[in-house]
Amino acid sequence: MTNQLATETITLAGGCFWCLEAVYERVDGVVAVESGYSNGHVERPTYEQVCGGRTGHAEAVRVVFDPARIALQDLLEIFFAIHDPTTRDRQGHDLGPQYRSAIFWHDELQRGVIDAVMAEVDAATGGRVVTQVEPVRNYWRAEDFHQRYFDRNPHQGYCAAVVAPKVEKFRRTFRQRVRAD
Repeated sequence: MTNQLATETITLAGGCFWCLEAVYERVDGVVAVESGYSNGHVERPTYEQVCGGRTGHAEAVRVVFDPARIALQDLLEIFFAIHDPTTRDRQGHDLGPQYRSAIFWHDELQRGVIDAVMAEVDAATGGRVVTQVEPVRNYWRAEDFHQRYFDRNPHQGYCAAVVAPKVEKFRRTFRQRVRAD
């Protein structure tokens, strides 16, 4: 009999997927991270189409994790710490519905955890959270060029100015959650 790893998957959108991917790749208990496009109406969208803001898709990351090592609640706490859940269709200079804050759940059990964490964050921000919560649908993997983008391009302008500070904030704020390299 083989010993299979029991994993769960959550899909998160919080601005540019390069930022989220770079952080979650460094989280202890995360098994895999994939950049993609979620919850739009276009089949197999391209990056250019999604950037145009008319596909309905959000830039998102699909996070596969081991719930025996990290809870969904902890992943969501990281999510809310590394992006601004109070700005609609925007993260920093990235504007448009493709950059919205959203959590795309994969089963009803996740929905309960999400609702509890969202209530805490909403209370802490004075009721200003605009993060959408929906079941995941019409998810598509982003082009190979976008996978592990920060790791391959750490000195690229956007990565140095935007992604690297988010990774560093994660490392400072969640030291106990940083994967040992």
